[in-house]
Amino acid sequence: MRLTYRAMLTLFALAVGSVTTGAQDKVEVFAGYSYLRPAITTQQEAACEVIIVCPPPTPLPVTSHPNLNGYEFSATYKLIPWLGVSGDFSGHYGKVAGASSTHVQTFLFGPQISVPGKISPFVHALFGGVHQSVGAGTITGGGVPIAILANSGNSFAAALGGGIDLRVAPFLSVRPIQLDYLMTRFNSTTQNQPRVSAGVVLRF
Repeated sequence: MRLTYRAMLTLFALAVGSVTTGAQDKVEVFAGYSYLRPAITTQQEAACEVIIVCPPPTPLPVTSHPNLNGYEFSATYKLIPWLGVSGDFSGHYGKVAGASSTHVQTFLFGPQISVPGKISPFVHALFGGVHQSVGAGTITGGGVPIAILANSGNSFAAALGGGIDLRVAPFLSVRPIQLDYLMTRFNSTTQNQPRVSAGVVLRF
């Protein structure tokens, strides 16, 4: 017996539903925009015009708080409806000063607790590492050219925070806000910085 077009669509929908019903909401994948205001410490030195008179300059550490924009991607596997394990990756990019650019990338993992439902608040504690890179550049201070030295490094990082998901379809939610306190440990000191993200969540 030949199946009609409508009957084929119905069978396909039932098949998809039967496959996904058992695994629904076991995996959540988030992707979106992210903003970070980190504490970036650069080594800066003033240039000497007369080398014979002026001794070699000593680089001085200067800390600034640039506004960085980028992305955040995370995947959470639900062990039980309210508890999951998350892997979180983010990258933020921007300028430190003048032509000196920087980027900060995090790689974090940890538990996430959420309240199942159409409106689903959540909290998480994530731990891992961070890579930070600063490019060389030049600025002017008091009429004197100042060189920003290039540097890069890795450090321990942790993010404590949470947000809220609003379900708009069976497999789709909107995350209007996620707010994290991001802690890093560059140069044997602690840096505290806010990270704010927003995007969409796919559920499987």
